[in-house]
Amino acid sequence: MYLASTGRPDAPPRTPGARRRVPATVLALGAVSLVTDVSSEMVTAVLPLYLVLGLGLSPLQFGFLDGMFNGATALVRLLGGRLADRGDRHKRVAGAGYLLSAFSRLGLLLVGGATAGIAASLAADRLGKGIRTAPRDALISLSGPPETLGRAFGVHRAMDTTGALLGPLAAFSVLWATADAYDAVFAVSFCTGLLGVLLLVLYVPSAAAAAASRPAVPAPTPLRRTALRDPAFRRVLYAASLLGAATIGDAFLYLLLQRGLDLPPALFPLLPLGAAAGYLLLAVPAGRLADRTGRRLPFLLGHAALLGAYAVLLTPLAWPAVAAVLVLLGIFYAFTDGVLMALAGPMLPAHGRAGGLAVLQTGQALARLLGAAGFGAAWTVWGQGPALWTAALALAGALTAAWRILPAPAPARPVPEVP
Repeated sequence: MYLASTGRPDAPPRTPGARRRVPATVLALGAVSLVTDVSSEMVTAVLPLYLVLGLGLSPLQFGFLDGMFNGATALVRLLGGRLADRGDRHKRVAGAGYLLSAFSRLGLLLVGGATAGIAASLAADRLGKGIRTAPRDALISLSGPPETLGRAFGVHRAMDTTGALLGPLAAFSVLWATADAYDAVFAVSFCTGLLGVLLLVLYVPSAAAAAASRPAVPAPTPLRRTALRDPAFRRVLYAASLLGAATIGDAFLYLLLQRGLDLPPALFPLLPLGAAAGYLLLAVPAGRLADRTGRRLPFLLGHAALLGAYAVLLTPLAWPAVAAVLVLLGIFYAFTDGVLMALAGPMLPAHGRAGGLAVLQTGQALARLLGAAGFGAAWTVWGQGPALWTAALALAGALTAAWRILPAPAPARPVPEVP
């Protein structure tokens, strides 16, 4: 594990002469993620309307499907990480995940309004994301010096979020042009997803090429044991999982805004744009800040912003509340998503990095599954107000606990000169 010379247990020592340019691998993966996110966010933007307002699902049913959409693929994440680490097959495993997600949009197009078919299609999409995420993030973390990982992940997440920004616009345009034909949204999303797979095949190098300069390492040991034996990594895992359990999901926040202000359904797909715009603007600055100050505090501050969004929704809603919630969501993602991977990546050996990141992502995904399903159940039984109060109190408690669980920065020590 990298330690000591920065004086921060959550950041690696400075490498003399570290490159300042973003590695080509990061830019190529960013382009793939941009196109893929256009595809996925087209569906995500209209999904709550399609399921709740169009098909008449209850909040409890939607909470179950949304939780599965975000977290029911834990074992597949672990499998994807393990397969990627065997023989440096990160690109091939990630490509399989991207392809599966693309075909899940075709499934939504074919199943019509059948709830079981919709659930299967959403599960296929999350299977694809579960397979590809850890290998993709491992490729990013292996492509440059450890001390610049915050910036590298920030650039990737900014490009990824550009797709998230364009996706709802594309969905809104398709719905407007086709008189609210959801099938047309699913068809365009499928074609866009295939384009992302093509970009991966043509422009993303293999893991061996991306990390050609890293030193040789011994034969890998079982990845889950390697990751979980490290006390610092376990602390990150525990904190991320605890905070994930108190995260109710963006779709619920958008539904609360829509119901509180009685927004027209046609405007609903535009709500994610504000959060995506904030994420896009702040992802790179947040990554740079994390590289300079340590990644623990930005990660916690991001969740404090999410708590602020809950607090806004607990007040009488007016139009300024929409801007406040969306800005706070953008801050939340900018200071947590890539920062968490940059925090955990250097704690893991290069030969088991995809698997270790998969363990972390799995813990967070399972926690968010419980959080989404629990909030949906609370909303159905108690109503939206008491359910949101419970979520806010849970997140405040999780933040307090995570502050104590994550290792605190140590006093700075000078970096020795390298001849």
